[in-house]
Amino acid sequence: MSNSRLITPVLIGGAIILMLSFSVRASFGVFQIPIASEFGWPRTEFSLAIAIQNLAWGIGQPIFGALAERFGDRRAIILGAVLYAAGLVLSAFAVTPLQHQFLEILVGFGIAGTGFGVILAVVGRATSDEHRSLALGIATAAGSAGQVFGAPVAAALLNAFPWQTVFIIFAVVIMASLLALPMLRAPVRATRAELAESMGTVLMRAFKDPSYTLIFLGFFSCGYQLGFITAHFPAMVTEMCGAVAPGSMLAALGIDTTKALGAAAISAIGLANIAGTIYAGWAGKRWSKKYLLAGIYLARTVVAGAFILLPMTPASVLIFSLLMGALWLATVPLTSGLVAHIYGLRYMGTLYGFVFLSHQIGAFLGVWLGGKLYDIYGDYTLVWWVGVGVGAFSAIVHLPVRERPMQVAAA
Repeated sequence: MSNSRLITPVLIGGAIILMLSFSVRASFGVFQIPIASEFGWPRTEFSLAIAIQNLAWGIGQPIFGALAERFGDRRAIILGAVLYAAGLVLSAFAVTPLQHQFLEILVGFGIAGTGFGVILAVVGRATSDEHRSLALGIATAAGSAGQVFGAPVAAALLNAFPWQTVFIIFAVVIMASLLALPMLRAPVRATRAELAESMGTVLMRAFKDPSYTLIFLGFFSCGYQLGFITAHFPAMVTEMCGAVAPGSMLAALGIDTTKALGAAAISAIGLANIAGTIYAGWAGKRWSKKYLLAGIYLARTVVAGAFILLPMTPASVLIFSLLMGALWLATVPLTSGLVAHIYGLRYMGTLYGFVFLSHQIGAFLGVWLGGKLYDIYGDYTLVWWVGVGVGAFSAIVHLPVRERPMQVAAA
């Protein structure tokens, strides 16, 4: 039965889980310097751990999408939360780079089970065609809301506790997110023809479609840019930005060091992205999703290029954070909505999961190259320019996508 309301219990419950899951995920960049400093590791080591987390998240996303569609959404989410919390707790006792890198596989799979692939599919199936795009935008914005307070809370906790204790606190937060699980009762909104088709049939049809390949390739740069900035931007600002002026507005707000500015920048990105993703979801109902995506990637390219060419000051960091934040996860409701529009709702979680794998391959490279090239060159300039280039690539590859339901195209 169709649900004509925009705000539903499913949307609220999904938003809560996404917000808490992403508040923890967005904080990992804050741990770069404390963990590396305690053990005397080069930047590459913990960067590789975060990179592996992102790759495991990408590999786990289609797996959890398939598990949700086969055994039920809520069972998949519970499994994801347990793996997420276990990875955090065990990481608190890790003392070697290899241990951290291995345990981030658990964390990555946990994020897959509590993240966009599963939750957005639930929200999409529970929402009418009229409201689906905006509902996906609101759910995505909830992840950004978590980012607003995730990094600053982590920074504040690190002032009071060792990083090991903070990891355990975050594990408790992830398990607490399951209190919202009873709200996630979503009907399977699909046509009779979609229900009659097997998952393998739908997947093979999508894999043979050039548009699906283009969407897959286009999502790569989003992951690269987001992965690099989340993991390295706090450290980049700490080391490369000009000092915060005493008596300035930032200093009055308690942001009196570049370390505090780095954490605040991640928060500002998340804050701006709440508006950006909701607007993207609203716009996706009214205009072509592929052209909106091309425009977002083009805007990211311009913003990132201008930032690295200009002197880095506290003002430029905040301006960049707000502009990039408005574009940050705006791609997610549009990409997931495009997949649902072209290939249907029945196996949306799995289909979007495979597309998201491209996003996380990009995230892996963004995080890992950030640490590797930093250790080689002593700064992040080269890896930043790679991000500018792949952003321009994504703007181009979305243009040839055939934005119409595949059943119609086949007929």
